[in-house]
Amino acid sequence: MELDPVLLSRIQFAFVISFHAIFPGFTIGLASFIAFNETLLFKTDNPLYEKISKFWTKVFAVVFAMGVVSGIVMSFQFGTNWSNFSQATANLLGPLLSYEVITAFFLEAAFLGVLLFGRHKVPPTVFLFSAWMVALGTFLSSFWILAANSWMHTPSGFEIRDGIFHVTSWIEAIFNPSFPWRLSHMLVASFLIGAFVVAAGSAWFLLRSREVDANRKALSMSLWMILVLAPGQLVVGDFHGLNTFEHQPVKIAAMEGHWHTGSGVPLFLFAWPDQQNQTNHLEVGIPKLASLILTHEWDGEVPGITEAVPEEQPPVFIVFWAFRVMVGIGLILIGFAIAGLVLRKNGRYWQSPLFLKALTWVGWTPFVALLSGWIVTEVGRAPWLVHGIMNHHQGVTPALTGGMALFSLIGYITAYALVFWAGIYYLLRVMDAGMEDEHTAEERHEVERPKRPLSGSHVPLSD
Repeated sequence: MELDPVLLSRIQFAFVISFHAIFPGFTIGLASFIAFNETLLFKTDNPLYEKISKFWTKVFAVVFAMGVVSGIVMSFQFGTNWSNFSQATANLLGPLLSYEVITAFFLEAAFLGVLLFGRHKVPPTVFLFSAWMVALGTFLSSFWILAANSWMHTPSGFEIRDGIFHVTSWIEAIFNPSFPWRLSHMLVASFLIGAFVVAAGSAWFLLRSREVDANRKALSMSLWMILVLAPGQLVVGDFHGLNTFEHQPVKIAAMEGHWHTGSGVPLFLFAWPDQQNQTNHLEVGIPKLASLILTHEWDGEVPGITEAVPEEQPPVFIVFWAFRVMVGIGLILIGFAIAGLVLRKNGRYWQSPLFLKALTWVGWTPFVALLSGWIVTEVGRAPWLVHGIMNHHQGVTPALTGGMALFSLIGYITAYALVFWAGIYYLLRVMDAGMEDEHTAEERHEVERPKRPLSGSHVPLSD
């Protein structure tokens, strides 16, 4: 069987970017949560805020390290697997990715050291400033990465000379048509991830009656964030979808599973897309709802997938179901936001074992929603690297063979598996220690640890 270097390169990049995306997706929201707690500590001098901030800073440090390790090697693929694409877009994407390193990574790395080791060693104002600089660094990182990615979806501010992209307007290139909504959608998703992980972690500790006051306060803050962000993401996602409908209608058609252009198009809740025959099986939908959502008219016209020739259609089955996973999880998160509000009466939100257990189980689902959203975005752009201009076959490295691509893919999977398990090991150690100081944690372990006599000690025998 002949190995396809293009397909393997796409799988490799998808694996690497998916693995990496979960870490910045978490740290963006968590950094702001930490900075917010530091601000409250600075204003109120309440030691609970210090406990909360110190614990989640440890978590942030581990996740940040995992993100750095997985992200550094990610850029190598541009040169090894996608050299034609790299050469053609270097004048634009090169500076954007460099700005991310200069303005974001260096900022985070420098001030994270103060945040980890500078408490009570630098003035409180300097420490608070450092916390917000780390949060700002995470935002700047997402700004530049999303600017580069959005340009690949809605390219603007350039001209092509001799097969090379040249920037004619940096403002138009950076603030391309899809950038504002794509950035907003990603940031809200990241804050939701941070809020749900904090909620899940706090619930886990509350179920074990550990540091009840601090974890109750952390849970309360995260639930307020979820109440605002979960419904807000639905609104932001709708605007993002309308923007995509304007600039990438075939992607929207794939998300909705509509093959042929028509009016009064239904919203399919379930379908089994058959790309070979350009049709669906087992359709279950709500009449005219897709037209209403996308055009704001019951009989609005919606372009179909067949507007593009088969060679330029995305893999519909993957896009269709990834979109439903993302939306389905979003609705579940809204349900938890409402439940948290209802349970606030008489403090039941932190006293209900059922709700706390549910939070510990749902904490990982925003990560799945994030990855599902990226699958919709990137797979839905196929077969284009730069939408409508350069496809995968044009951008791949000419000398790359299937064997070479498979070898590097296996190498990435192996290396990232080691990174993942090492990170999980240290995160579990942080969770085990919790918000307790070392002395308190040791006392707890002594209580939990069965008493065994030391070797050689004199132990009285029972009668």
